[in-house]
Amino acid sequence: MNSYLKLLAGVALLLMLAKGAAAQAGPVLVTTDPAQAKVTLPAPRDAKLPSLILIGDSTVRNGHDDGQGKGPAGQWGWGRPLADYFDPGRINIVNRAVGGLSSRTYLTSGHWQRTLALVKAGDIVIMQFGHNDGSAVNDTTRARGTLRGVGPESEEIDNQLTGKRETVHTYGWYLRRFIADIRAKGASAVVCSPIPRKRWDAAGLVQRNAADYGGWAAQVARQEGVAFIDLNELAAARYDQLGKDAVMRLFPDTVPDESVHTNLAGAELNAQLVVARLRALGMAPLVAALNDKGRAVPMAEDARPVVPGGVAERPANAALPSLFLVGDSTVRSGGANGAVGWGERVAPYFDPARVNVVNHAIGGRSSRTFLGEGRWARVMEQVKAGDSVLIQFGHNDGGRIGDPAMKGRASGAGLGPETVEDRRPDGTVEQVHTFGWYMARYAQEAKAKGATVVLLSPVPHRDKWQQERDFADFAAWGRAVAAANGVLFADLTLAVAEAYRQVGAPAVDAQFADARTHTNDAGAAFNARRVVAALKALPGEPFAAWLAPAACDIAPSAASR
Repeated sequence: MNSYLKLLAGVALLLMLAKGAAAQAGPVLVTTDPAQAKVTLPAPRDAKLPSLILIGDSTVRNGHDDGQGKGPAGQWGWGRPLADYFDPGRINIVNRAVGGLSSRTYLTSGHWQRTLALVKAGDIVIMQFGHNDGSAVNDTTRARGTLRGVGPESEEIDNQLTGKRETVHTYGWYLRRFIADIRAKGASAVVCSPIPRKRWDAAGLVQRNAADYGGWAAQVARQEGVAFIDLNELAAARYDQLGKDAVMRLFPDTVPDESVHTNLAGAELNAQLVVARLRALGMAPLVAALNDKGRAVPMAEDARPVVPGGVAERPANAALPSLFLVGDSTVRSGGANGAVGWGERVAPYFDPARVNVVNHAIGGRSSRTFLGEGRWARVMEQVKAGDSVLIQFGHNDGGRIGDPAMKGRASGAGLGPETVEDRRPDGTVEQVHTFGWYMARYAQEAKAKGATVVLLSPVPHRDKWQQERDFADFAAWGRAVAAANGVLFADLTLAVAEAYRQVGAPAVDAQFADARTHTNDAGAAFNARRVVAALKALPGEPFAAWLAPAACDIAPSAASR
C-alpha cells in the first residue's frame, strides 16, 4: 500500500472513531469565546531546540486543546495532531493559537507580544487567521473584525468592548506586522490560508475562499516573499475527493450544525495536509525533525498517484522530422484533476506539414524513472537524424533517495558520477545517479542519433516565481550538462517567471489547477508560448523552419538565454 492510500485509510479509521464517539456523546454546543475559557498557552519545552510556533484561531487550537472533554467527537484544531508528525527530541511544537481571536485581536490582546518573546533565530512561525476577521469591527461582544483586503487602509474607532481608542487595519496589514516581527527575530514566517467551512456550492464542490481570506493570505505571502500553505485549497480538494457524507463525519455532530470547527478526525486530516506542504517547502529544520509518521506523508504537490503508463505517441508522418517532448506532468498531465501540461498546447505553433510534435512526457516521472522504466529507450527507437528532443525534468527529482514518499523518483544532487544505493520494495537494489548524470545520458544518446537536443529548466511553481529564483540548482546543472555535451539549453524557469511578472499574480493564480505545481488549460497555453519564445532565442534559431504562422507574434525570450 503506498503512502497516499495509507493516508486515506488512516482518515477512514479516524472517521469511524469520531462517529462512534459522537453517538455516545450526543449533540454538543461548544463556544470558542475566549472570555468564557481561561487558556494557558505552552512555551517551548527545550530552549536549545528550534521551535515550530503556531498562531491562529480555534481551527488551530480549540479551547483547552482537549475536545472540550468530548473526546474525538469534540472540536479540535489541527495544531494538536500536528505534533504527532515530529520528533520532540529535534524540535518543539508550540501551539499558541487562541480560539475566538482574529489577526487583529491576537495582536491587541497581548498574545502576540507574549508569543514573540519566545521566538528566537532559526524558529519557524506558522500563522493562520481569517475565520474571525470577517466579524464586526466594533461591537460590545468581541470587536474583532479587520478591514477587508491587504492594503494600507485604516479606520479609527472608539472600541465599544474595551472603551479605548483604536486604529483598525486590514487583514493583510496584521499578517505583515507578524511577518516583520518574526523576521526581526531571525526566524522564518509561514502564512497559512484558513481551513474551508463545511459548505458546498451549486456544483457540489466545497466552497473555497480564494476571493477573500484565502486569496489575501496568498497575496501577502507573495508580496513579503515568505512560504505559503494554501490549506484552504488543499483541504477543500481533499473534501471533494472524500465526498459529502465522509466530510460530514469530519465535523462535530451538533445542533445547530457545526460548519467551521472539525472533530479530531478532521483535525488529523488538516494536520496531514500541513505536513505535506511543509515537506514540499523543504524548510530544513522541519524536514530534519520529521519522525517516521511525518516522513510517510506525501508532499503536497505529490498528492496524485504516479500516472500509469499508456501507449506512447508516435510520429504522424514518418517522412517528416519530429520534435519529441520528454518530461513530467508539467509537460503532459492529460487533464487529470484539471491539470494540463504545456506540451499538450504547443503543437499549434508548429507546422504539421513540416514537423511532427510527439509528446512522450508522463506525469509522476523524474529524470531517473523516465530512464529506469524504459521510456527513454522507446523515445530513442523513434528518434532519427534531423529530429529534435526537448527534455524537461526537475519537479520530481528532488527529495531524499530512499524516502518512500518520493516513490523511487529522487535523483542525486549535482553533476558528478557518484551513486547512491536505493533498495526497492521488492528487495532489489538500484544504483541511483545524479540529476546531471541522467541528463547527460539523454543528451549524449539523442545527439549520437543526429538529433538536436534542448535541455529545459522546469516551469516555476505557483508560489515561487515572485519570491526567488525557482529551480536554481536544476537550471545550473542543466546548463552545465548542455555546455559539457555540446547541446542547447533554455532557462524555461526564468522565461515563464518573467512572463508571470508581466501579467501579475491574480492572472497567474487563475492559470493553476492546484495549489502549487500543475497548470490548467489556460496556464498550459500560456507556458507553451513561453516555450516557443525560449526556442526562438536559441543561437542559430534551429526551429525557425518548423514554426507555424501562430508563432509569428511571439518574441524571443531574453530571460531564457
